[in-house]
Amino acid sequence: MKAMILAAGLGTRLKPFTDDYPKALAIINGRSLLQRNIEYLASSGITDVIVNVHHYPDQITDLIKKNKGFGSNVTISDEKDEVLETGGGLMKAKDFFDKKEPFVLMNVDVLTDMNLRSMLKQHRSSKALATLAITNRKTSRNFLFDELETLCGWRNIKTGEQKISKEAAEYFQKAFSGIHIISPRIFPLIKMTGKFSMVDVYLQLCKTNTIAGFDHSLSKFMDVGKPESIAIAEEIFL
Repeated sequence: MKAMILAAGLGTRLKPFTDDYPKALAIINGRSLLQRNIEYLASSGITDVIVNVHHYPDQITDLIKKNKGFGSNVTISDEKDEVLETGGGLMKAKDFFDKKEPFVLMNVDVLTDMNLRSMLKQHRSSKALATLAITNRKTSRNFLFDELETLCGWRNIKTGEQKISKEAAEYFQKAFSGIHIISPRIFPLIKMTGKFSMVDVYLQLCKTNTIAGFDHSLSKFMDVGKPESIAIAEEIFL
């Protein structure tokens, strides 16, 4: 099984740190976010990883080379010319993945102790096109699931914007954790090109395909997107 860590973003929420460094290199108790997530994947047996880069890309590639991939086989997907967002970045790297095996896609700025093996087990048994890690935490933007935790839509609580792709008797708001397990069957179904988000892909594909949720509300989780979140993360993740 292989994985992709999304590390190309500008990290504007993490300023002023990201004025001089990529967000992937933010340090939590002596280890960068990138190192922590490479090691997190390795703890579940995933040691073939591709990392996309754009913002201060040489700092990331140099760190990986200096530390010999932190024990994993790490490939770089170069997005120096343009940030392609989650969907465009994945499509650029699609040849890296096995044609039959599911793979993990995750944001570099999230930390968790979620049981990735359990998530993979559910993904395989459900035969979903993709499985999304979700929790009950409060956030302004939520995925909407039905009672079977099948994706139906998306809602922005602050703006009131809502997109419904599949009708359901009741919708359950869940916060997305930035971790996906995806079947390679998804690649020929993605018709978007260039720069685009996987959120838009899922909202389109869930009309005719199963996009499942994996609730890990009982596990530790932190979105390390803002300067103040680093101190909180250091209390949770030693």
